[in-house]
Amino acid sequence: MKAMLLFSFVTLMLSVFASAQKKPIDVHTLANIDEVVVTHLNLDLSVNFDTKILSGSATLSLNQKKKTHKLVLDTKELTIEKVTLDEKNTPAQFTLGEEVKYLGKPLIISITPKTKSVTVHYHTSPTASALQWLEPSQTAGKQKPFLFTQSEAILARTWVPCQDGPGVRMTYSATIHTPTDLMAVMSAAGNSETKTSDGVYHFEMNQPIPSYLLALSVGDLEFRSLGKRSGVYAEPSVVDKAAYEFVDIEKMISAAEELYGPYRWERYDVLVLPPSFPFGGMENPRLTFATPTILAGDRSLVSLVAHELAHSWSGNLVTNASWNDFWLNEGFTVYFEQRIIEKLYGRDYSEMLAVLTLKELQKEVANLGAISDDTKLKLDLINRDPDDGMTNIAYNKGYFFLRLCEETFGREEWDNFLKKYFAENAFTSMTTEKFLAYLNKNLLSKDKSLKDKLNINAWVYTAGIPENCPQPVSNEFNKVTAQFDAWQKGTPASQLNTQGWTTHHWLYFLRNLPDSLQLEKLIELDYAFYFTKSGNSEILGEWFLHCIKAKYETAYGAMGRFLMNAGRRKFLKPIYTELAKTPEGKAWAKEVYEKARPGYHSVSFNTIDGILK
Repeated sequence: MKAMLLFSFVTLMLSVFASAQKKPIDVHTLANIDEVVVTHLNLDLSVNFDTKILSGSATLSLNQKKKTHKLVLDTKELTIEKVTLDEKNTPAQFTLGEEVKYLGKPLIISITPKTKSVTVHYHTSPTASALQWLEPSQTAGKQKPFLFTQSEAILARTWVPCQDGPGVRMTYSATIHTPTDLMAVMSAAGNSETKTSDGVYHFEMNQPIPSYLLALSVGDLEFRSLGKRSGVYAEPSVVDKAAYEFVDIEKMISAAEELYGPYRWERYDVLVLPPSFPFGGMENPRLTFATPTILAGDRSLVSLVAHELAHSWSGNLVTNASWNDFWLNEGFTVYFEQRIIEKLYGRDYSEMLAVLTLKELQKEVANLGAISDDTKLKLDLINRDPDDGMTNIAYNKGYFFLRLCEETFGREEWDNFLKKYFAENAFTSMTTEKFLAYLNKNLLSKDKSLKDKLNINAWVYTAGIPENCPQPVSNEFNKVTAQFDAWQKGTPASQLNTQGWTTHHWLYFLRNLPDSLQLEKLIELDYAFYFTKSGNSEILGEWFLHCIKAKYETAYGAMGRFLMNAGRRKFLKPIYTELAKTPEGKAWAKEVYEKARPGYHSVSFNTIDGILK
């Protein structure tokens, strides 16, 4: 009997082990990527602003890793009209599976072991989460409609039937049919500097990319060149302002190449979108999508462009294999961004950014809870929206871990490691465990005492901020602290020495204001520095939080206009959260939100819906 029990136990353990070994790396795709993968996508889509629908076909070339009789694709909010196989367009049987929360419906297509391609004829829903259709009144020009996509994290499936996971890479081509008075641009080669006469645009992306980097925008756009391999697209009333702001892009590309190897995407252009864009930027290859909130007029917020450019290596070139490994994209990119900024503008400037980054990390950990699993670098987002993992933890805790690596190994050795890492893993996906193994093989194995010094487990698999977190020091912020202390001791705000302060100096000043600041002191600051009338979104985002806490009603008109015209979730979420803390604030927020919500992208309004319930 004991032998039988032992045998049963061993069998059970082997079964559990085998099951664990088969656990999918990516829990956010319904596709059968272990059997067959898409290698190329060919889109032929028409854009209809009247119905708010994309319609046409997607032809997917296949590589069968195992001989199979089915292809499963990710879809959400798509209407599938018909499916055909290969060049003969043989009709194929297909079904849509049951809806899975967050993930949509699997499109199950009957194929043969010899099937090379499938063509899906379909159209999108007017409410497709990735697509934002803007009325003319919601654009800068107020004359023509606008469309843009936002595919990250798992929204590509709402406008393209695909294997919607970051671990699958494909090349793509596209033909887009638009109204003749509008221009189409994509994250691919083929973007035109002028509108075509027939409204037809052709694109090719020859480097393999994951689905979340598929991007399309259609609107009244103009182009300005910034150099031999860079330029900016924007609405006519915005394009010259954008070109002024982004004048250093060519220098940024060169600086990035000197650090970590050649730029592999040929061109780097930026598209400035209308205000409803929910993020600061989206690193779509060859064509970064950017928020107009970075157009401060003084080039003080261009670190965002450096961040999106850095993604051309960290993220686009070497990609997180799943959204549980999101820090591999964003932590690396924040680190790389800081190095680009340091190379172009000096250590004093980059250390200001580093200090602000640490403050943001500390605030995020306080908000999430120091023991929350969501403060680990390696996440577990099973049965959750991957959007839940897109917090400052991935960005800023990831950055400080990599900065610690630099300080531990020495900058020269660390830079050589990163250059090798990007070169050897180009156009592939990366898990946390695979990266740590690579780190161990190439650096830690040379001196095993460094493993204890890094304390990798505390950074990657443990909640909170480890004790060995680097502590940046900014001489520039010491100047701010001196003026802040003088003001607290009685020096009138109007007499403070703020000459030469940049956006970052002011952010540091505002973030040091106490939550209990009396209303008259807030009014004094506003009279001295005109914060409420600022045209700088970063400053307004901080300032309005203090106005809510102090019940500074004079600022509410400007705050309402800001909430109506800024769709960037980074600003919306903390302001609505602070307003919702009091009954009167929540009531006012709901009044504004009712008017503002139609202009927000789903990424933003899904978050705000939860805050205001």
